[in-house]
Formats: sequence, structure tokens, C-alpha cells
Amino acid sequence: MAKGEGGEQYSSASLLNKPVGSDGIKLAKKHEHRNRLSVCNKLCYAIGGAPYQITGCALGFFLQIYLLDVAQLDPFYASIILFVGRAWDAVTDPTVGFLVSRSPWTRFGRMLPWILFSTPLAVLSYFLIWYVPPFEDSKVIWYLFFYCVFQTLQTCFHVPYSALTMFISSEQKERDSATAYRMTVEVLGTVLGTAIQGQIVGMANAPCLPGPGDIIANLNNSVNSVGLNESEPVISLDHTKAAYMIASGVICLIYILCAFVLFFGVREQKESCRPRSEPMSFFQGIKLVMGHGPYAKLVMVFLFTSLAFMLLEGNFALFCSSTLGFRNDFQNILLAIMLSATLAIPFWQWFLTRFGKKTAVYAGTLSVVPFMILVVCLKSNLIVTYVVSFAAGVGVAAAFLLPWSMLPDVVDDFQVQNPNSTGHEALFYSFYVFFTKFASGVSLGISTLSLDFAGYISRGCSQPEEVHLTLKVLVSAAPIALIIIGLIILYFYPIDEERRQGNRKLLQEQRDNETDSDTDSTELANVV
Repeated sequence: MAKGEGGEQYSSASLLNKPVGSDGIKLAKKHEHRNRLSVCNKLCYAIGGAPYQITGCALGFFLQIYLLDVAQLDPFYASIILFVGRAWDAVTDPTVGFLVSRSPWTRFGRMLPWILFSTPLAVLSYFLIWYVPPFEDSKVIWYLFFYCVFQTLQTCFHVPYSALTMFISSEQKERDSATAYRMTVEVLGTVLGTAIQGQIVGMANAPCLPGPGDIIANLNNSVNSVGLNESEPVISLDHTKAAYMIASGVICLIYILCAFVLFFGVREQKESCRPRSEPMSFFQGIKLVMGHGPYAKLVMVFLFTSLAFMLLEGNFALFCSSTLGFRNDFQNILLAIMLSATLAIPFWQWFLTRFGKKTAVYAGTLSVVPFMILVVCLKSNLIVTYVVSFAAGVGVAAAFLLPWSMLPDVVDDFQVQNPNSTGHEALFYSFYVFFTKFASGVSLGISTLSLDFAGYISRGCSQPEEVHLTLKVLVSAAPIALIIIGLIILYFYPIDEERRQGNRKLLQEQRDNETDSDTDSTELANVV
């Protein structure tokens, strides 16, 4: 605070002839207190990340099954809905980021109003995704429309929420700590989304359809099977529809609750007193953020690693049920991974503060590789699968935490190199989300086409050997190759701990000078 005190001394001596030192100390304490976040603040901020993960988990695991088996759409039209929805979702992120970056400051902040006003319509559109309309001709339009509307409104929530990291505190340590809280809650959100949707609609899963080999193998037991089926309670399609609507209703209530906790529990700090940059066009914004070398490298790193983890996530349930034969246990295996990831978040937060963020990315990402190899090499064993999945969750936690922990460092680096260009935080976050969603769409397309070429049988009790080989590639070989590519790019990422700490000091000096200048102007105005 030497420069800050010097500015205060000059102001006091030349303008007010007041004693030097006391005001500077008060100003320093006030600045320190303003940037310190309480545990309550961090928890309220973290809770705001749950809706994105809960709804994303429910849609990711269950929407395709719902469209095929409950809404009873043709697989071709279901594929159109899923692909177009993902593509639209990716496009909306930089668009909303551009609009948010041009939003004026309000008494509630610049990010929080987006979160508040998008919530009611987002909840309504999400609920209508899981409603089967009473007409047949326009079902495809119905689901495509509300899926795209929800993705747009969800983006209006998530992009400002992601950029809010830069406005809850100007201290890197506080932002990193809040990010760790957020990642813990978001991982819990994936657990909650899996549990809610799985428990409520789990009994509505359609039974598998036996193939020719299964029919021949079970001919001798056909009479007994009929008798058993007659004694079991029959689940009608109406029961299945009701189960999905109940699950969506519960998730909608959680969405609303989390949004209100975030809005009323977090105070968005006004950005520096420097005037914001002149508004720029959408393509100028793209050129601006992608032209910053560290950001481009970081995005490429996590584009490849995100694609690896999304291939694993998108195909692991099918791998467990079809290749390993754990059709009735895959939901519990997924829960084991998510619970392990939740417990590991504090460890990775400690690790990155102790050894640095680049080292944490290497250690966290590579920690998953042995378990990717083990799960496809070992013979099918439920206990071993649980152990391997729980261990793999430790690496999944690093994939959740580290990208969001490193993005503020890139934004700080940009502000140091471009001190006169401000107000672009939402653009950096929205383009990162765009690339991760792009990776999600690519993984969905690769998986679907690969399984189609391998001869996957929809709802089949058994699959061809080519399908088992394809699933092993999708959950092991392909993700490992993508992880290696991402880590090679990370080697050239220039922001190490020394540069990060240097940026932090430079930005702190800028803020101190701006605060002193603001104080001088106020004192001069009071004297006049």
C-alpha cells in the first residue's frame, strides 16, 4: 500500500493539511474488508451453480431415452432435436456474452439482473420439455422449440453467473476459494440431478428387447417368464409420463430456490472507476478474446481435455450396462464417481495453492488415465468397477475445478496487457463455455455415429462384439489420446505462478491508485 499511502499523503498535505497516515490506514482496511468474502457469501455464490449442473445432468442422461420411449419419436427426429439443440446452445453462449458485456450497470449489478429475469421462463420451458403434448403431428417442433428456448435462457443464467466470479472480489485468493466452493456444489448438483431423475423415473425404464440369440437361449423359460410378468405390477406409459413430470417439477423448484439464494446472498462489486471501453461489434469481440495468446492456449487445452471427459461421461453408462453387464447398477456407479469427485474438490484446491495450477492440471488429468485403462482391461466385476470408478472420480474433480480456477488468471493477464480495455469479462467466459459445449456436441456425434456403424441394437439385451470394442475405444483409448494432446498444448501455456503473482500485484497497484484518485476527488469536492 506504499503508493496508496503516498497518494493519500499528497492529497492531505496539499489540499486539506490533515494528519497523514490515519486515513490511509482506514482506506487500506476498508479495501481489504471489501474484498474479503465470508463463508456465507461463498456458499450463496456456489449454490448458484447447481441449476446448470442439475438440469444438464438430467437432460444428458435421460432426454434421449425420454424422446424415444416416452414421447415415442422416430430416432431420426430425436437425433435432430438433440443435435440442433446442442448446436443452438453453443451459438447462444458468445451471443449472450456479447450482450452481457454491453449491459449497463444497475443498482443490483450487471450480471445479477440477467440471472433473476431469465429464471422464471427457463423453469417453464424446462418443465415443458418433459411434457408430452396431446397431438402427434407437431411433437418434433414442440420439443425442438422448448429445448432451444431453455438452452437460450439457461445461457442467460450461466454466462453472467460464470463472469460473476470477476465481480465478487478483486482478490485472486478469494476468487479461487469461491470457485472451489462453486465446483463442490456443482459436482453435488450432478449427484443430485442423477439421484432425482434416477430415483423417480428409474422404475419407468423400458425393458430390453431380446435378440435372436436371447430368444433361443430363453425358450425353455418362456412359460415361467410369462407367469412372472403377470404377477408383477404393470407400469403404463401414463405412469412413465407422470414420473418424468414429477422429476422435472422437483428440479424446477430447486432451480428457483438456487437462483434466489444467489441473487439475495451475493453482492456484485462495481468494477473499477475507469471508464469502460467503447462498445464493439460481435466479431470484434471474438477477435479480441481469441487474439489473447494465453486465453487461446487455455481454451485449446480444455477443449481437448473436456472432449475426453465428455466422451467418457457420455458413454460410460452404456459401457457399464452393455459391455460390463451392469444394467441395473450403472446409475449407482455414476453416483460413486460423482460422490468421489465431490469429496476430492477440497484436495485439489489445496493442491493448486501448494504446487501451482499448471502442475495441478497435469496431476489431476493424468490421474484418470490408469483407471481408464483398468476398467477396459479387467474382467467384468462389480466390486472392482466400483473401486475403479470411485478412484477415477478424483481426477474428474480436477476436470471440474481447474478450468474455472484458471480463467480469472487469463482475464487478469489481459487486463494487465490492455489496461484501457475493460468490461469484457463475460466474453472470455462465454467463449470458453461455447467451446466446451462444442466439445459436447462433437462427442455426441462421434459416439452416435460410431455405435451406429458398429451395429448397435436399440434396447437390445445383448450387443455385437463390434459394439463392445467401440465402447472400449470411446471410454478409454480416445479420451487418453485427447488428454495427451491437451497436456502437450498446456506445456506452452505461459501463465505460471510467477507471472500470475506479478499480474496480481500490478492489478492491485492499479486498484489502489484508482481508489486514491477517487478519494482525492471526493475530498476536493467536499472542500469546495
